[in-house]
Amino acid sequence: MIDGILHRVRTGVQWRDLPERFGPWKTVYERHRLWSADGTWEGLLQQVQAAADIAGEIDWDISVDSTIVRAHHHAAGARTDPPSAPASKGAEATDHQGETPRQQPARPAGGGGAGGEGLGRSRGGFTSKLHLSADGRCRPLSLVVIGAQRADCTQFQAVLVKIRVPRVGSGRPRTKPDSLAADKGYSNGPCREYLRRRGIRHTIPEKTDSQAARLRKGSRGGRPPGFDVERYKKRNTVERAINRLIVLASPPPAQTGTTGSLG
Repeated sequence: MIDGILHRVRTGVQWRDLPERFGPWKTVYERHRLWSADGTWEGLLQQVQAAADIAGEIDWDISVDSTIVRAHHHAAGARTDPPSAPASKGAEATDHQGETPRQQPARPAGGGGAGGEGLGRSRGGFTSKLHLSADGRCRPLSLVVIGAQRADCTQFQAVLVKIRVPRVGSGRPRTKPDSLAADKGYSNGPCREYLRRRGIRHTIPEKTDSQAARLRKGSRGGRPPGFDVERYKKRNTVERAINRLIVLASPPPAQTGTTGSLG
């Protein structure tokens, strides 16, 4: 079962084309979808992270970034039309079998993708955006997938909140990194205030317009935010983690455009 799931994720083969040695393709597919929905895969990842943490293998100087993945045009799905008006006042709309239709999850503007699949419209077309935090050894700690039309900074807190490495034995999970590096996309007041509130040391370059506005205010503009050049040089660890993830996730999500392909 798991071998079949891994084969599909690694090769990008269609579910229906899974080799017969893995069993019925539909069984493998449904088990994968179930484990993705109920948190089984996420729980397995946390157990691996816990073992790595107790062995001292996690570098808690983390970095945060995002990448855009273009969805296959098949991910757009069928066009959805509003339900037809009731035949008479007070009557409920029914489907062709005389049953009240179930309410469907909302789709992104422009069609395509059930709600929660992380699909949206951007300059690149129908796309998803992967927000990722990675440790200093290029290994993912948390992942958030949304429609690509939203700015990076809007998911900054969500990515950090999802960092949760359990302790082996007793104790609360570790949720706080030693330090964080991020690019200018996260250089705003709410992001910096959130990091200060949690006591997380951070290195984020100041935007040019923010710097100019601060200088125009003179002494009232305050001091510039701290910036560690050497620490910022290591921000590439999250970019390398993203590259590894895309390679291991095979042509999906570009082929399917759904977050289920990421496990």
